[in-house]
Amino acid sequence: MKAVIQRVSQCSVTVDGNITGQIGAGFLILLGVENGDTRADADKLAAKIAVLRVFTDENDKMNLSLLDTSGEVLVVSQFTLCADCRKGRRPNFIGAALPDEANGLYEYFCECMKRSGIEKVERGIFGADMKVSLLNDGPVTIILDSAQLA
Repeated sequence: MKAVIQRVSQCSVTVDGNITGQIGAGFLILLGVENGDTRADADKLAAKIAVLRVFTDENDKMNLSLLDTSGEVLVVSQFTLCADCRKGRRPNFIGAALPDEANGLYEYFCECMKRSGIEKVERGIFGADMKVSLLNDGPVTIILDSAQLA
């Protein structure tokens, strides 16, 4: 399971002209579910994201987490994170989980974020053509892969 995490001042996701998720300060999480990913991957990834210390404290040092700042989260499914671009010019998405499996783990990941203590967890619509608008703060962008977490 792969996640691109962007620290934002605000962000929203729109589907067919309607806002489906919107947050203030916190993280925009682009989530890619790969073949073989499990609930354990979602648990591990959500737990790590909730405590990542990338928000600034009173000394302008990155010492605070989402939990410390009451940060909010917008999770957007993004199978393109599973792209294999090693050959040719067209990405291969064979590594992405099938839609039913991926959607189940995406929903489970969102619940894991809530169980980790994040009060506001918004989401896009799985499989939809989404328009994401964000104000990146920093910018701070971090890439996590559940297979690389301890």
